[in-house]
Amino acid sequence: MLKEIIKKYKFDKSADRLGPDCPFTHWYLYFSLSKKRICKNKFGTYLEGADFRAGAYAVTCSKIHLGKNVVIRPTTMLFADPRDGKDGSIIIEDDVMLGSGVHIYVSNHKFDNTSIPILKQGHSDPKSVTLKHGCWIGANTIILPGITIGHNSVVGAGSVVTKSIPENTVYAGNPAKLIRQLN
Repeated sequence: MLKEIIKKYKFDKSADRLGPDCPFTHWYLYFSLSKKRICKNKFGTYLEGADFRAGAYAVTCSKIHLGKNVVIRPTTMLFADPRDGKDGSIIIEDDVMLGSGVHIYVSNHKFDNTSIPILKQGHSDPKSVTLKHGCWIGANTIILPGITIGHNSVVGAGSVVTKSIPENTVYAGNPAKLIRQLN
């Protein structure tokens, strides 16, 4: 068992991820100084005022960019793509709010070949996701690959975003649809 603990400790320290499944680094997120230090080391960008809270998950941190005053709340899951290449990043610009439980994906499982189990078909090509300055993403929203959420837009809680959203709008639903324009 001690060998397993040592192996897990080494994995958590070197892994390009943060979350409750990495207990030897996750505890850092409970303390402001250690949180800032580990997030600056793990994320591609982690600017002043960014807050990645305990209970959130980030996979492939090096391709996740958090701007100033971004809050990532518990149970949020950010899945950037581990494959080499510029696509597959998650860019969250300044002053963006995310409710708890938001999921952001940059690729999906392939499922085209019915003669092969989906589990064995691999993943689609990654498409980066961008959340523009000042947008607000409601709790439990799912954002699919290739999406851009426009400047100062709002996505209602529980929405599934399948298409990019223009600036200064409110979208909600499954799939997310225009509710109204913001002036």
